[in-house]
Amino acid sequence: MNDADFSLPRSREANERLHAVVPGGAHTYAKGDDQYPENLAPVISHGRGAHVWDVDGNRYVEYGSGLRSVSLGHAHPRVVEAVRRELDRGSNFARPSIIELEAAERFLETVPTAEMVKFGKNGSDVTTAAVRLARAVTGRPRVAICGDQPFLSVDDWFIGTTPMSAGIPTAFRELTVAFPYGDLAATEELLTRYQDEVACLVLEPAGHTEPPPGYLAGLRELADRHGCVLVFDEMITGFRWSEAGAQSLYGVVPDLSTFGKALGNGFAVSALAGRRELMERGGLRHAGERVFLLSTTHGAETHSLAAAMAVQATYVEEGITARLHALGERLAAGVREAAAGMGVADHVLVHGRASNLVFATLDQDLRPSQPYRTLFLRRLLAGGVLAPSFVVSSALDEADIDHTVDVVAQACAVYRKALDAGDPTPWLGGRPVKPVFRRLS
Repeated sequence: MNDADFSLPRSREANERLHAVVPGGAHTYAKGDDQYPENLAPVISHGRGAHVWDVDGNRYVEYGSGLRSVSLGHAHPRVVEAVRRELDRGSNFARPSIIELEAAERFLETVPTAEMVKFGKNGSDVTTAAVRLARAVTGRPRVAICGDQPFLSVDDWFIGTTPMSAGIPTAFRELTVAFPYGDLAATEELLTRYQDEVACLVLEPAGHTEPPPGYLAGLRELADRHGCVLVFDEMITGFRWSEAGAQSLYGVVPDLSTFGKALGNGFAVSALAGRRELMERGGLRHAGERVFLLSTTHGAETHSLAAAMAVQATYVEEGITARLHALGERLAAGVREAAAGMGVADHVLVHGRASNLVFATLDQDLRPSQPYRTLFLRRLLAGGVLAPSFVVSSALDEADIDHTVDVVAQACAVYRKALDAGDPTPWLGGRPVKPVFRRLS
């Protein structure tokens, strides 16, 4: 389909209605219509497996499903059946349900580097609980975050460091300091500068690049030497790197770690896990000052915990992590070949771990470009590929990958024309897509 003929009138109308009643038109900024070409932001009707349908009736091969949370594909039968069994049994009670025990024991079997776990509903709940616990056990005020990573929490200790810091007091923002990923010397310098002030080091253990040799072990040693808590945010790396997270794959055990996203295959569940000595400070069986660790009305909804257990069983029994890597490798190879074939191999890049691929769109000067991203996304959408990233789900098959590569090749042909013209504007169809974190709308 020529992208000039591709339009989404019902989605456009639905987006207007969304903006009238929901600030930003979506409940997650990364899903906003500003992240898509103008008037080409599909509003989803339903999904099954690796495909979604929009309200205009178009079907797409989908990547990055649910911000990386739906790693088994939409409406996965095993997960849906586990949830359905619980729905008729009630979802929330005045006391813990037996499934809370079963889910906790199952999680600790899956992630044996942790000794205790407490469930929440989203990643911010548990990362902020980890920060609060670290401050309580160390008596220190500052949080050190990896400044190279895009998102750790919606709460003030992190959002205050972003361009969207409106409404967050300066005093809060000043308590968070940043260290660069992969640079142990710079991290040690920071810990020395704020000697006995840093409560914790918080980071994703891996991202678009593999950790340098010895880096995570070096962070472990620095945290021990400086008396601070090491926190791994495993929202993305959990399950996609291995069932037990990056901590298992790289053999470095943090004091605390947080899981979510793939844990529920789209159902709302997250987990704070870690050493008993620390976690118990949020419990009842210690003699110290109590820590308000996590206490949420819906933190242990039975159907979400059932989903989490089904996900863990599926990953282990069906080798899902290996499948994600195999699919990602096939996709990355195909995209790179397509880009090279159209003469844009230096401009359309795929990088990251095979199970967590992202793409970069560079201009004629090899700088990241939102206009060229817009051009690329527009062509993908017109070809039936919804891809804010190239993060795969295990529901994809080889035909889906091959179709995606064909559409990418068509997009790269247009990309080459824009590069030759020195200006992608004629192919944008409107304003460029925008970064999520920006000071002004």
